[in-house]
Amino acid sequence: MTNADDDSSPQCSLAADATLARTAEAAVSATTAPTPRPLPDTTARVLVMGIVNRTQDSFFDEGRTWALETAVTAGLEAAAAGADIIDVGGVKFAPGAPLPAAEEIDRVVPVLRALRRELPAHVLLSVDTFHASVAAASIEVGADLINDTTGLWDPDMAPTVARTGASLVITHSLAHPRREYPRPRYEDVVEEVRDFLAARLERALEADIPRERIVLDPGPDLNKNTLQTLELLRDWSEYSSLGLPVLAALSRKDVIGESLGLAKEERLEGSLAAAAWAMRQGARILRVHDVTATVRMVRMFEVLTGWREPAGPLIHNM
Repeated sequence: MTNADDDSSPQCSLAADATLARTAEAAVSATTAPTPRPLPDTTARVLVMGIVNRTQDSFFDEGRTWALETAVTAGLEAAAAGADIIDVGGVKFAPGAPLPAAEEIDRVVPVLRALRRELPAHVLLSVDTFHASVAAASIEVGADLINDTTGLWDPDMAPTVARTGASLVITHSLAHPRREYPRPRYEDVVEEVRDFLAARLERALEADIPRERIVLDPGPDLNKNTLQTLELLRDWSEYSSLGLPVLAALSRKDVIGESLGLAKEERLEGSLAAAAWAMRQGARILRVHDVTATVRMVRMFEVLTGWREPAGPLIHNM
């Protein structure tokens, strides 16, 4: 793969990606677009979702995977480390200047196209977006799952996902996309987040998205402070009780850093502990930066629950 990106020249990078996108769109129109694949059964397994950010301002990797070839390589490496889903994002959730949907498409579509071509068939592709137009373009080149961190803010999102047959993550958040939401207040954060998710679930079902293609995410840290997020975690089973897979996006977040007094570079162990806590209360998808460590933790959890046999060899005291 030829890398046309240069970290020091983002406009040049986006122009090159736009050319790639237009070329591929012509090719896709002449063939059958990939069909979205269903989510695996999570009754007796936990899925690991590896993060690939096609941005220069992501909070943890800070542009490490901005270059096209680097982003694709990161996705392939995450899959090789055991990730079940690769989640590609072109704009971060945190407040900032709006990014036009067309530019977001130019960022994520080339990555998704390459990964759909090169990944093993069992590894699914997700796109982290709140724009229905970005979702549609992503599904056309191979995305299976739309990870909407704004709880269906775009009124066209649910109909787009329903029409294309993709799956959907519905996340709790309150602010308009990329807007500040200072000093969030809740009377009962656990109940209010549950009610929000239940209402958005009903909206998705009314748009004819099948239940088996919907995932819920309580949105730790999203428009919530650390104390509110800790309340969510303590009562995580409230969200699992809605009867759908629940995604836990806790990796390296401020709730970990402020709980332990640690910088983001030192939050791995805290992230794993929080993920294990959420799994014990029903989380079935973990969205993470550290795939290898998380996969090992998940495998041990699955052995302890009796869902997976020990890898062996079983020689201790045998």
